[in-house]
Parts: sequence; structure tokens; C-alpha cells
Amino acid sequence: MSSADIADVDPVAVVLAWLAEHPKVTAALGGHGRVSGIREAPWPHLRVAPGAGGDLRALEWATEPEVTLEVYGDPSGWPGPHALRRIALVAALAAKELVDQPAAPGQPVVSAIRPSGVLIDSPLADGQPRHIFGLLTTIHPPQELP
Repeated sequence: MSSADIADVDPVAVVLAWLAEHPKVTAALGGHGRVSGIREAPWPHLRVAPGAGGDLRALEWATEPEVTLEVYGDPSGWPGPHALRRIALVAALAAKELVDQPAAPGQPVVSAIRPSGVLIDSPLADGQPRHIFGLLTTIHPPQELP
């Protein structure tokens, strides 16, 4: 395995693809097309992004980078903090299901997901509601077949 294998493993892309198609996340958000890597309507919206923390260990095989889940409400304040908190927790629990998925050929393997801290109610400066939750995601490159 080369260091390029580790560099090519993108935990954000893996988690984003999983959550974008997860039925519980889709239901909690109110429909499809509400999970992406950017803050955008329709609201509520889940942004999956690189986190500020994590542990890249010795840059060998398995690393544990942070993936951040950011749930945005409508700039008018809807749907409110309780609903955004619930959506963030539904998404975090759905992300944990990645650990139980069989390894797909040629795809990175997620072996653990755990919170990096607490769920934070952190509205934007303009008042748009937002909840943030970090997930430490243990991931490694696909196993090479003999």
C-alpha cells in the first residue's frame, strides 16, 4: 500500500453518498436533494463537510478524520432548533450504519464512526439556524486482492 492510497480515501464523499440515499435521512429532511457538500436550499438541508479534528495516526492504512454534519434551517428560522437537532441525530445514526455494510470491491472501508464532541446549536451571523455535529470516521483504503 502506498501513501497515495490513503490520500485517495475521501471520508466526506463516502459519508455524503451514503446519507444522500438513506431513507431515514431523506424522510427527516422532507425529501430528496437535501444532502450535499454545500449550504443551499431547499431547507432544511444537510451539509457533509471535512471537520477540523480527527487523527491521521501515522498516515498508515486506517485513519480517523472528522466528518462534520451541518443541518441548516430556512433563513426565516424554520423548522426550529428541536427539529434541526433531531435531523442531525438521525443523520449521525444513519452514518453509523456504514460500519455494518459489506465492503464493496474497490471502495474504502469504514470500520468505526463515533462522535467527536457534542451536538452544537450554532446559528449563522445572519440568524439562519444551524446545528453542527462532528463524527470521527475510521476509514481505510480498499483491500487489495491477492
